[in-house]
Amino acid sequence: GEIILIGIPSAYVTAVFEGLAKDAFATKKVLSATKGLVGDEHELMNHYLRNNYSLEKENYFCITGPCHAEEVASEKLSYLTFGGYDEAFTEEIAACFKTHYLHTICSKDVKGIQYAAVLKNIYALGAGIAHGLDYGDNFQSVYITNCFAELQNFMDVMATEQQHHYNTSAYLGDLLVTCYSMYSRNRTFGNYIGKGYSVKTTKLEMNMEAEGYFASRGIASVSEKQALKLPIAQTIFEVLWKGKSARLAFKKLESKFV
Repeated sequence: GEIILIGIPSAYVTAVFEGLAKDAFATKKVLSATKGLVGDEHELMNHYLRNNYSLEKENYFCITGPCHAEEVASEKLSYLTFGGYDEAFTEEIAACFKTHYLHTICSKDVKGIQYAAVLKNIYALGAGIAHGLDYGDNFQSVYITNCFAELQNFMDVMATEQQHHYNTSAYLGDLLVTCYSMYSRNRTFGNYIGKGYSVKTTKLEMNMEAEGYFASRGIASVSEKQALKLPIAQTIFEVLWKGKSARLAFKKLESKFV
């Protein structure tokens, strides 16, 4: 059967899919490169496709990092993680992407690696805000360590499909590169905010999509429903969506870090 590759920014998925027949994916396999939560319910892509298009979970596959497109384009060695419930077919798909500069890793933790991809974009916005506020590398290392702990707490509650190996590429690796890399759109977006630009001006300045902006609202909604405390993600949400002062918000975070 056919494999449909979806690479739409999460905020636009519902608009692009509007008018699609409910059985559009019935005989297809779907490979999603979308990072984020979809629709008004803030669902992972596999849950959205299951609930709206009856896609069987065995026919869903996803790609996560850590890898920035700019480095893939210049053929710098990068690692991609492929998630899928059908182990054999996940490996088949991954093999199609393998090159001398692209290594592939397979995971059965479909839910976990997708949530990790959502959260790391939010945390990278925070890393950018901290940089814009002129915090140094010492603070950033503590900030990212605490983000990683918060990510694990979230996973332990939300993604219970299997044991998570948090120190692997799809979790820690993706978080690190998104927080530190000059190519990170989310870090760049946050940097503008830290320097005092408004969200509206920042969106105009950047001609690329920063997934973490919409993800911060989605995760705030998910964590509220689950009564989960995510102080870092919540702080970033309040700065971006509630007009809270970035400087004051981060000042408050300082004392929470361990």
